[in-house]
Amino acid sequence: MKIHGLGTEIVEVLRIAKLIERHADEFLNRVFTPRELTFCQNRSQTTQHYAAIWAAKQAVAKACGLRWQRTLHWSDMEIRPSASGEAKVKFRGSMRDSLEQMPIGEIRVTLAHCRSHATATAIVLEREVG
Repeated sequence: MKIHGLGTEIVEVLRIAKLIERHADEFLNRVFTPRELTFCQNRSQTTQHYAAIWAAKQAVAKACGLRWQRTLHWSDMEIRPSASGEAKVKFRGSMRDSLEQMPIGEIRVTLAHCRSHATATAIVLEREVG
């Protein structure tokens, strides 16, 4: 398997908390899917989980080599964390359409967080041809 890309992101939890405080539902609904919102809201450290998913979306975008455009929406990428720390990634809409043009196969993502920071790393493997 050939690696298409590698991405990593670290974000301060306080930065995400301030975005939520300042922009509330506008920010949350623009960035997170309903499933992600439910996941985070059902956790005791809600903001840490929002930050980890934000970091994962950034890491995946970097690993895929996505150049951000107005036609791409953060909510078209869904991060589905698991108890092991590894997450699944689902795409829809314009993001899925953009990625179908690339030789992207499997995407591996891992997330971590503490009180002050959240981080994620993504490895994108190329899809096998033939």
